[in-house]
Amino acid sequence: MRLRAIALALRGPPLLQLYGMPNTVLPPDLKAQPRNPPQIIELLENTKWADTLSHKEVEVLAGYFRLYTAEKGSVIVSEGSREIYLCLVVGGEVRVVKQGDREKSKSLGSVGPGKTFGEMSLIDGEPRSASIIAEEPTTLLVLTGDDFQRLSSEVPRLAIKVLLKISKLLSQRLRQTTGALLNHLGG
Repeated sequence: MRLRAIALALRGPPLLQLYGMPNTVLPPDLKAQPRNPPQIIELLENTKWADTLSHKEVEVLAGYFRLYTAEKGSVIVSEGSREIYLCLVVGGEVRVVKQGDREKSKSLGSVGPGKTFGEMSLIDGEPRSASIIAEEPTTLLVLTGDDFQRLSSEVPRLAIKVLLKISKLLSQRLRQTTGALLNHLGG
């Protein structure tokens, strides 16, 4: 009995509450689609997100993702906003835009099917570092901060796998950015 009390005390608050993150409110340009678990499972299985997961884990994870669409020109993420959600592009393409000096924005690139954006918001809850705009009609699987918090409480082993996936993605992007910076500096 005493060990159980210690274990419960060590468990602490759900992972995301450590950052004091608010409930997630998605931008109005994102249009929620009807819940269709088999469709979400299929969409997840057609991405690299399923590479390291069993079919059962994909089925469980699909219950935490929601399907959304965005029309061309829709603002999916606004730079500086604090909404917490990760998006996995499953159809279409989005543009990453960063506000520069003198209010001039700069396109940093595009994100297409099978790629994600918004991972950092799940990790640190800090303001968004760039805006994301749909370049064409786009379909997204969205994992909100609230749903990730629920996943971490209900299926912690799967939440750890998701965090490892996010860590790997962020590490790869940092390596690419470091390489691009070195090339830019003439190294």
